[in-house]
Amino acid sequence: MKDAFGIPQSLLVLGGTSEIALATARRLVARRTRTVWLAGRPSPALDRAAERLRDLGAEVRTVAFDALDPESHEAALGKVFAEGDIDMVLLAFGVLGDQAHDEREPLNAVRVAQTNYTGAVSAGLISARALQAQGHGSLVVLSSVAGERARRANFIYGSSKAGLDAFAQGLGDALHGTGVHVMVVRPGFVRSRMTEGMAEAPLATTPEAVATAIELGLRRRSETVWVPGALRVVMSALRHLPRGVFRRLPV
Repeated sequence: MKDAFGIPQSLLVLGGTSEIALATARRLVARRTRTVWLAGRPSPALDRAAERLRDLGAEVRTVAFDALDPESHEAALGKVFAEGDIDMVLLAFGVLGDQAHDEREPLNAVRVAQTNYTGAVSAGLISARALQAQGHGSLVVLSSVAGERARRANFIYGSSKAGLDAFAQGLGDALHGTGVHVMVVRPGFVRSRMTEGMAEAPLATTPEAVATAIELGLRRRSETVWVPGALRVVMSALRHLPRGVFRRLPV
């Protein structure tokens, strides 16, 4: 169960090597989280992530999970929930892709969509059902401001995040009143391995800043979290710009 401050005692991370997810896990373990499951493809990186959290005092277990294999999700996640209640599920997997390359290779674009959206729909529904069965818990979904309005520079990634965002909002409405809390997190440009070498966008942020915002959102039981908060206003303005004007912006 969560403590009096809304901090989960047990955490399941879907996307166990995500920098944002691990920054969040470290922050929560430093507060009161004691049990962490890292779900991801078996790899040395996943093992290292688990060891670093163990060094902070958490009980950490790993489970094999592949976003691109929805048929395996039921068994993988069922294994976790069978071990006991999970207070928070952090859905943090996703890929950025290479827009120019993926436009020329449609199968690569499909892979981005399947990872970011289809895989998330499967894992999200399975997790939500398990949380509802136990009668409590939070499902935190890492979306992106890229889903607010598709840009020429990354419309494949942006469209997949738009789908994920809409799905998570609808799931939150469906679970309202059940004891399960769904929170959508919309970071802007995050300085991470995924964006290394890319030109930095205005209002850029860090995995640690996103983790801080997630913790605050949990305490407040927020439904939507923007990181940084100023992006809420910026994206509201961009979302309502006429399309002809939006096309001419250097975004």
